[in-house]
Amino acid sequence: MSFHHFFTGQSCEGKCGGKLESCSCHVTCVSLKNCCADYGEYCVDVTPYSGSIFGGTDFVVLKATFNESSQIICRFNDEIKTVGYVDTYSRGHCISPLLYETGLVPLQISTDNGTTFSRHGAWLSVHPGKLDPSFKATIINATQWQYYGTPKVGGPLDMTWNISQVRAEKVNIELWGYMEKGDPYSESWQGKWEYLYSLGRDQPNSGAFRFVPKTAGKPFSDWEVGCLRISPSTHPDGTWNVQAVWTEDHALAWHLEDKFRQDSAAWALDKCKAWDQLEETLPDFLSEIIDCPCTLAQARADTGRFHTDYGCDIEKGSVCTYHPGSVHCVRAIQASPKYAAGQQCCYDHAGAQVLTDDSIGGSTPDRAHDWGSPPFVKPPRVPGFSHWVYDVLSFYYCCLWSDNCHYYFKRRPSSDCRTYQVPKAGVVFGDPHFITFDGVSYSFNGKGEYTIMVSESKELTIQGRTEPVILTNGSMMKATKLSSVAMREGTSDIIEVRLGNPQDHLQVLQNQTSLSFSEQSWMDLKGVFVFSPNPTNVTVMFPSGAGVELRLRGGTMTTTVLLPEVFKDSTRGLLGKMNGDPKDDLVTSDGQTESDQGNAEGLFNFGASWAILNESTLFTYDSEHLLNSYLYAPKHDASFRPVFSIPEDLNDPLGSQASELCSGEGSQYCRYDTLMTRSLEMGNATRVSFQSHRSVVEDLEPVVSCGWLSPPTNGKKEGTRYLQGAVVKLSCDFGYVLWGSEEHTCLGTGQWSGETTTCVADNLRGIVVGSVIGALALILMIVTLIINSRQHKRETTASAVSDDGQDQISVIF
Repeated sequence: MSFHHFFTGQSCEGKCGGKLESCSCHVTCVSLKNCCADYGEYCVDVTPYSGSIFGGTDFVVLKATFNESSQIICRFNDEIKTVGYVDTYSRGHCISPLLYETGLVPLQISTDNGTTFSRHGAWLSVHPGKLDPSFKATIINATQWQYYGTPKVGGPLDMTWNISQVRAEKVNIELWGYMEKGDPYSESWQGKWEYLYSLGRDQPNSGAFRFVPKTAGKPFSDWEVGCLRISPSTHPDGTWNVQAVWTEDHALAWHLEDKFRQDSAAWALDKCKAWDQLEETLPDFLSEIIDCPCTLAQARADTGRFHTDYGCDIEKGSVCTYHPGSVHCVRAIQASPKYAAGQQCCYDHAGAQVLTDDSIGGSTPDRAHDWGSPPFVKPPRVPGFSHWVYDVLSFYYCCLWSDNCHYYFKRRPSSDCRTYQVPKAGVVFGDPHFITFDGVSYSFNGKGEYTIMVSESKELTIQGRTEPVILTNGSMMKATKLSSVAMREGTSDIIEVRLGNPQDHLQVLQNQTSLSFSEQSWMDLKGVFVFSPNPTNVTVMFPSGAGVELRLRGGTMTTTVLLPEVFKDSTRGLLGKMNGDPKDDLVTSDGQTESDQGNAEGLFNFGASWAILNESTLFTYDSEHLLNSYLYAPKHDASFRPVFSIPEDLNDPLGSQASELCSGEGSQYCRYDTLMTRSLEMGNATRVSFQSHRSVVEDLEPVVSCGWLSPPTNGKKEGTRYLQGAVVKLSCDFGYVLWGSEEHTCLGTGQWSGETTTCVADNLRGIVVGSVIGALALILMIVTLIINSRQHKRETTASAVSDDGQDQISVIF
């Protein structure tokens, strides 16, 4: 790295991020080669750049120089201080502290024992569940650890660690516990990690430790979740913020009181009931969490709102310890607004949602989101740990250490999907081709920087930069491709994803600073999450539920924007107005509608109208090329005229190859890009991107759910599918008779067919039938008596009439 220092006295000390009169302390100065001479001394990078939220990671300050007399103090988040040191190579070191938050944390470094903090950088604090295993100590046979003391589970416990993580010949093995105290949802509610006791002192740093657990007495046994720390034995027991490696947090079954080992089920049931009573007093969070997607396909496609639950991942063999019968679970990315609650959704091998009403492996909502939520620090927003206290330990009490899951599922019932609404997807791919949220497809080959979409009401802006396609021989083609996408929601960090150099990877920038995903694939940033499992795959997620997927294929970027229903009628830009009406998608920035999708010139003018302004740009300009081609040039290069169509050349050998490669729906995009760029690779990338988009659209097709159907009391049901067309059969237990419909079908109206089903006891039926027969018999008797009575009256009357007649005859004659 070379720095240019133009004026003596111009220094970056205390000015990182600024641009001075004659040189720069801004991160872009490195590539622009106008840094102040001491930029690397004061605006520092560190390695490793990330570590566990537990702290204890020893990291090196790069490029800055230190001397033996330097007294290093490292300050995190402007308040938490740890003691650093200088090594034999004159490099400064810091030790990361125990934090109660995840994400990038401001770092300042002092060399005068904390009097002044002149060096500035950042540290990434990582949720233990998302931390690379190489950074953690491993508990061998986790099931044995977490069931220890239950029937037939005992013996020695084993753990291992990477000895390079602890720079010492002798180590201490310490138990630390986590607990939350104070009234829930009050100012007094606090979470706290504390040192409890040591399991071993002055142990050789061999990378392995075995012990036979003993029960803990009061008050230590009150701590039911915690982890073990391996640290140099040169420090007193329980010293905070020293170099160390930690196990993952886990249920401390192995150290609980004697009562647990004597009768673990009874002990756990008491705990379960106490938790159930506590839940009765706490606010209802279920009404404010997002509903689950109806299918596994929807859950995996809705990447703006849901992300893989690392405890049940189909990509990693579906090891679903807490959700037997499920093959994949997702978690809602954002915590609920008021109570910071989380949602979890699990699915079986057929892609159907698994519900707790049907299975112990069903998905469960969480009072505390596993990943925490800003501003973190206090319950229930402490990442991981609050979730353990309110949602995981209770599962052990009620379901794993005793057989009383009905208590747990009463408080943590699965959410079905009756109110779930799928997001809409729009895409930009190839030489740029666009498919709007409402399905309008067109091509726009302008060169410049444009608004892909904007929603003023939701404060979301996504901008795209296009550049000419350059062939391998250096020729510039009359075609463009997407080279960078920048985005922001509200006051979030600005995220830019662009083609790397060379163009075999995607580069991610946060507020113009390049991010590395070499250590971690997930980053919690200000108002945005970024996930990059590999160099060609980036997903950006915003609090509104909007998601932006960026994929590198064949040297081109494909950008998919996923917007939830709350964006309806609020979007403008190259991806149109999301309202289900394709007729108003091609509207220019000044409100003119381009109604002819076949008018290439008209479409070009439509696209050009969405050129951005320098005042509103979100892009980074960190090279002479970008400055001259985009910042200091028109945002839409009117001098660049693309080729709108390619005449067929029967003698072109690439034509037959393109015909072979490009077929079926969307073949026109594949063929155009192949022939225009003279590249089968790019044509194939376009084909794959189009097919991928079609798959996403199909996966996100709305489905109708009728909701969970309960079996009748004293009966059972066959079938656990609740979507349109599903059939559920109901039957009664022995000694009961079914009244109502035996079979119910989920209708397109979201209602179940048939009549309400009940099971009536057989003897009750006899009583009812007997009563009916008796009543009928009684009625018959009454009717018979009435008939007989009337007949008798008629006979009596007739007899009287006959006697009078005889008398009259006698008199007359």
